[in-house]
Amino acid sequence: MANGNSETIICDTLGRGPEISRRFDGSGVVLNRWRQFVGSYQLPSLPEPVFVVQLGGKSDVRIGHREGWSERTSFPGAVSILPAGHSTRWLVDGELDVLTFTFEDPRVAHLSTDIFRDLRFAYSDPLGAALSDQILDELCREEKTLDSEYLETLVKTLTKHVGSGRTATTRRLFPTSGSSSFRIHKLMNTINHDPSANYNLAYLADQAGVTVPYLCRIFKQAIGMSPHDYIIKVRLDRAKQLLANPEIPISRVAELSGFAGSSQFTRCFHQKIGQSPSTYRSSVADASQPTL
Repeated sequence: MANGNSETIICDTLGRGPEISRRFDGSGVVLNRWRQFVGSYQLPSLPEPVFVVQLGGKSDVRIGHREGWSERTSFPGAVSILPAGHSTRWLVDGELDVLTFTFEDPRVAHLSTDIFRDLRFAYSDPLGAALSDQILDELCREEKTLDSEYLETLVKTLTKHVGSGRTATTRRLFPTSGSSSFRIHKLMNTINHDPSANYNLAYLADQAGVTVPYLCRIFKQAIGMSPHDYIIKVRLDRAKQLLANPEIPISRVAELSGFAGSSQFTRCFHQKIGQSPSTYRSSVADASQPTL
């Protein structure tokens, strides 16, 4: 194990210091932001466990695996856990922007040592990434608007989250493009807001700034269904809400939900829900009746 603390070892490996550094004594955590390091690096084993969040940069970041490099690559939004006493090799193909949270004394942070027993590389942790983004945003505020108590609370929340072990590596990974996650959620919000609009793949791809094949691939990777299937799901969810109101004719429900007509609506509803719209409406009405 190299001499010095984790920050010093990383500085020596990269040949530069962190852009931002902050110690949170109440949580036993040291935060550092590292940017613009390109190449391959042999990182000696660290004396403390480190939680790493990739903020931006290239999606082709790999870690040493046997005699070569890992097939899995890191990406903006991905997180990794580096256990103490475990040396690593890194291959960075371009600029990179990461936050590291060093847990100088896991007992102070009330962390289980099991959480940091094994190396975990480039897995999806939306909450951990979001908390890290918010912490960085707070640190970058003007000093007069910095809320130290709020910042400390964010760090303690992140520490508690990491220590909970709920950052499961089996969760589906985000798309590997730096902005894919944002683009997909923006499209989903658009569809949710107005499911009756006339959406087609060319329009959606244009809104996302990608090609149609790429849109289909990252959409399926992000939420497990195609854009077309998601639109149908949202339209049917809207239809079920409208069917709960017996005053709205089924033809009008079909129109407000984005279907071309009653026949298409009835056919699709029966195929996906397993019953006709009128039968569903009756079941909802029966369920709402008070029991004697």
